[in-house]
Amino acid sequence: MPKWLRKSLLVLVTIATFGLVTPQALLTDSPNEDKQAKRDTYEANPSINEDYFETQVFSDREQFINEMVRAAEEHSFAKFGTRIKPVIQDEFKDVILPNMEKAIAEVTSHYPDENLNQLIVSEVPSGGVSERIFHIMDNQTKKDVIRFHVRRDHPPQEDYVFNFHYHTSHDHFQTHHDLGSINWAKNTPPKWMS
Repeated sequence: MPKWLRKSLLVLVTIATFGLVTPQALLTDSPNEDKQAKRDTYEANPSINEDYFETQVFSDREQFINEMVRAAEEHSFAKFGTRIKPVIQDEFKDVILPNMEKAIAEVTSHYPDENLNQLIVSEVPSGGVSERIFHIMDNQTKKDVIRFHVRRDHPPQEDYVFNFHYHTSHDHFQTHHDLGSINWAKNTPPKWMS
């Protein structure tokens, strides 16, 4: 349903019932729009392509890590969207991305070089307010190895902060491994991928 029509219906129902009834279905985004947003992200960023990693053969560990860092940057920028990216991209490249590279190198150090080709980027960044940036998974077992997330924190009386962290399969994704934080401002940040 087009956004303008949904908003119009919401206003009409609210006015007709003197504000006593608010149709919840009109307030939430439909799941089809979410799927369309993911599809649009793939079309806008053709380099974010999971099939690429399934066919890629890495000659050494350094090439693998460089390719994963490139994918991390692309997925992160896709998640930031056009409203957040211009504000935080420089600090992200300087602070967070090098820490992501270290995390990828550390976690994948448990994999023999010949098994690196089994590791792929598994997911598209999620929009809205969810945390997922991307996951690296073992293509044979279809299980995640490392999950990269960003959380929006708002401590009382302070600015909003983007907290970047990752989880690993070694501790069943329980521990937050900190990658760093980036300050936003007092104003509420826009939704991811907006």
